[in-house]
Amino acid sequence: MLSTTEIGIDLGTANTLVYSKNKGIVFNEPSVVAIDLNTKQVMAVGTDAKEMIGKTPGNIVAIRPLKDGVIADYDVTSQMLKQIMKKASKQLGFAIRKPTVVVCTPSGSTSVERRAIEDAVKSCGAKHVHLIEEPVAAAIGAELPVEEPVANVIIDIGGGTTEVAIISYGGVVSCHSIRIGGDQLDEDIVQYVRKKYNLLIGERTAEQIKIEIGYAMIDHPPMTMDIRGRDLVTGLPKNISITSIEIQEALRESLFHILEAIRATLEDCPPELSGDIVDQGVVLSGGGALLNGMQDWLSEEIVVPVHVAPHPLESVAIGTGMSLQVIQKLQKATR
Repeated sequence: MLSTTEIGIDLGTANTLVYSKNKGIVFNEPSVVAIDLNTKQVMAVGTDAKEMIGKTPGNIVAIRPLKDGVIADYDVTSQMLKQIMKKASKQLGFAIRKPTVVVCTPSGSTSVERRAIEDAVKSCGAKHVHLIEEPVAAAIGAELPVEEPVANVIIDIGGGTTEVAIISYGGVVSCHSIRIGGDQLDEDIVQYVRKKYNLLIGERTAEQIKIEIGYAMIDHPPMTMDIRGRDLVTGLPKNISITSIEIQEALRESLFHILEAIRATLEDCPPELSGDIVDQGVVLSGGGALLNGMQDWLSEEIVVPVHVAPHPLESVAIGTGMSLQVIQKLQKATR
């Protein structure tokens, strides 16, 4: 007899993570699917598919079925989830039979978008599907006391969205969600290099640049990096050197949008909770928390302590899995 299991899924724009209470994170790979256009069959999922981006023949495309944290291509997402469930069940050492699944959704998502996520997970054989708002999951995963009547401020900078929320008593008091995240920062770098150097680079190169020499708006010793791309004038491959100061300039606008969302959320905070924020500060999670200098820049700008979650990339998935224990309480709080 196969036991029913409980798993949490962080269905992210950039990465999909699966968390099980007993084993922790059992799956953590990019949300990318490679599909054969002729047969409509899934060729690869996750890391294998990401390796194919921008390198495939005409009949195979590597696509990311989630855009801005919500499902952009329903069929592909459900196929991707089926493959992920297969991989996860191998890790768990048994076939997942009718699991209870908690999935997170961006706080700004519409009921239609939420329904699409629920249906996609159910089509993979889930018995019960609970949806939890991403910032709440991130706060639980960052080990914040979300059920207590204190202000827990979480800034979750993901691949597709940035969610800023103040959580108290297990519910969201004030929240802003903007569709700017790690992907937008990559896109900013692509556009900047294209405008300034007439050089076309791929999204994987842009991501590499962001990780290695991307900086938030702080003073830092300049760094340089050699990048390759296609010259838009001659059409030939070309090498150039780019500095971290230039990348900082490329990211400026998006970073200030994120800052505006943080300020707007803090301004909406009830005065009783504002005092807590001054003492407790705010917590950063998501891949964007790892941008060089992000923590220092934000603490300078908003003048409250800024902490980074223990596992910023995994906090939403961990919180999604851990929320199974508190889901009944949370659902009562949000009703």
